[in-house]
Amino acid sequence: MRSKTGKPSYGSRAVVTGAGSGIGRAFALELARRGGVVMCADISLPRAQETVAMVQALGATGYAVECDVSVRENVEELALRAGIEFDGPTTVLINNAGVGIGGKPVGDIGFEDWNWALGINLWGVIHGCEAFTPALRAAGEGGIINVASAAGFAAAPLMGPYNVGKAAVMSLSETMAAELSGTGVRISVLCPTFVKTNVAVDGRITASSSRLAEFAMRWTGRSPDKIAARTLDAFDKGRLYVVPQFDAKAVWRFKRLLPAVYVRFLGLLNRVMPAEQEPAKNESLTSTTTGA
Repeated sequence: MRSKTGKPSYGSRAVVTGAGSGIGRAFALELARRGGVVMCADISLPRAQETVAMVQALGATGYAVECDVSVRENVEELALRAGIEFDGPTTVLINNAGVGIGGKPVGDIGFEDWNWALGINLWGVIHGCEAFTPALRAAGEGGIINVASAAGFAAAPLMGPYNVGKAAVMSLSETMAAELSGTGVRISVLCPTFVKTNVAVDGRITASSSRLAEFAMRWTGRSPDKIAARTLDAFDKGRLYVVPQFDAKAVWRFKRLLPAVYVRFLGLLNRVMPAEQEPAKNESLTSTTTGA
């Protein structure tokens, strides 16, 4: 059933990955406020259940599902579960689950960390798009919001796996927007900078890089609630790119207007932020994602 408001974020049947905290939780709650039914997926079932309790406190219906988005079968089962629980097909998918990684230059990162980061930040989004797009296309309504990052175009040093994953999510979103043009299914890609989440704590980030990220989130980070609301509003308007913060817009324009100068600036930044030769501080998965 199409939204009576003509805005797909209202009255939706929504699936949100990484819904256990941060931006994912904020999306789930905002969709509930807009009259939606929300399936909250997270690698931590207790976190997903906490979000569902908050959704229910708003008077909406929610379902908690344990899901590791890096595992294709988990995401396929999530799509099947949504089809069973919802009274109709999924109308909004938010591919939000992601992890932070940073602090080492390419050559010192190691293939295991590359595989871990891309398995979640990129393949998790690919799995969601492959599993849910056929039903969305058949219904001819709703759409997908892919959570990328300003890191996808900023390309800051010492963040290779994170940058690569987020840039690929942007490219995937652009490709899908072209493929789904005229079908009634819309695609948006969110590219924030710092958002107040736990991504700097739960990822594989060296100690000094983590401290810097936590400082930036504390003093410049936006509220996940505001980011979620602005993104859903942009999605309703059919916008492909959602760049909700001034600093992200400034970097976007700087790079495109003065690309050679921008690269030299990054080189200077790299020299004042030396890489650390130390193990990652935490190898747990996080349920949220943010820019860098």
